[in-house]
Amino acid sequence: MRADRLLSLLLLLQQRGRMTAPELAAELEVSVRTVYRDVEALSASGVPVYADRGPAGGYRLTDGYRTRLTGLTDDEADSLSLAGTPGAAAALGLGAELATAQLKLAAALPAGAGERSRRIQERFHLDAPAWFRDADPVPCLAAIADAVWRQRVVRARYRRWGGESREGEMHPLGLVLKGGNWYLVARAGPDIRSYRVSRMLTAEVAAETFERPPGFDLAAHWQESTRRLEAAVVQQTARVRLSARGMRLLPMMFGAAGARAVEAAGEPDAEGRVETDLDVETPAVAVGDLLRLGLDAEVLAPAALRSAVADVATRLAERYGGRGEPGEGGAG
Repeated sequence: MRADRLLSLLLLLQQRGRMTAPELAAELEVSVRTVYRDVEALSASGVPVYADRGPAGGYRLTDGYRTRLTGLTDDEADSLSLAGTPGAAAALGLGAELATAQLKLAAALPAGAGERSRRIQERFHLDAPAWFRDADPVPCLAAIADAVWRQRVVRARYRRWGGESREGEMHPLGLVLKGGNWYLVARAGPDIRSYRVSRMLTAEVAAETFERPPGFDLAAHWQESTRRLEAAVVQQTARVRLSARGMRLLPMMFGAAGARAVEAAGEPDAEGRVETDLDVETPAVAVGDLLRLGLDAEVLAPAALRSAVADVATRLAERYGGRGEPGEGGAG
C-alpha cells in the first residue's frame, strides 16, 4: 500500500539521514520515478523533506525533525519474532510487515542505539537452509500458517514417505523451521505428530476452530520428539578405524553421532589411525553412509556390517574395473 511505503520512506530518512533517490528506490523496491512522486506527496502533507543538489546531494529531513508515527500494528508486532530469519517471515507472508516493523523500531531508538542496530544487521546474517540444497517448495505454507494462527481445523492431503497419499483432518498447533524445511506440528486424532509441509499436496482451512491442548509447549514438544526420532533411527553401533581426515569428516557427515564418536576416539596407532564407536542407522543406510568416507574409514565390527560394506565395495570395483564404455559391463 502507498501509505505504508510513504511511512517507510519517512522512517528511512529519519534513521539514516540524507539518502539519494536511487538508494531509497533500492530500499523500497520501487522505481526512482516512484520515489520522486512519494517525496512530493510527503512534502505536500507537511513533512519537512528537502532535496540537496550536487554530487553529495539527496533527500533529507529538517534537522531535529522526528516523526512519532512509530507504533506497531498487530501484524508488525507478530513479525518481530521472525526478525532473525527474514526468509521465513517472507514465506509466512510477513516480509513487508517485518521490514516496516524494523524501521519503526530503529526510528524509535536513540541515535547511538540505532546505529549499533544497523551495524549488527550489516555484519551478522542467519542463513537457515543447509549447504548445497534449496529449501523444498511449500505451496501450502501460507494457508497452514493462517490456520495455526487462527486455530482453524485443516483438511489436508499428505504424501507419505513411501509415496502414497493420505487425507485427514488435523488441528495445527505450530510450525517449525528445521534445516531450511518447514514442519507442521498438529494433533491428528489422539496423537500429536509432525508433518513436512513440502509433502502437503492440498490444505483446506475449515471454518471451525479447535481447542489447543492445555499447557502445550511447541518448543519443548519439538525437542522431545526430535530426541525420540534420533533414538529410534539408531539401529546399531559400528566399531570403525579412521584416518585423521576421516575424523574431521565425521561431525560433518554424521552430525551429533559423529561428534560423539570423535570425543570417544582412542589414541592413534603407528599409522595415525584411531578406533571409535559410531552410532549408525539401519544396515542399508549405514552401508551407504560409511562408504561416503571412502578409504578414510574401515568397519571393524559388527561382522555383518563389515561384510555388507565389503560386498558393496567389491561390486563397485567390479562395475568400475572394466575398460569398456559405461553400460557395457564385463572386464576389458
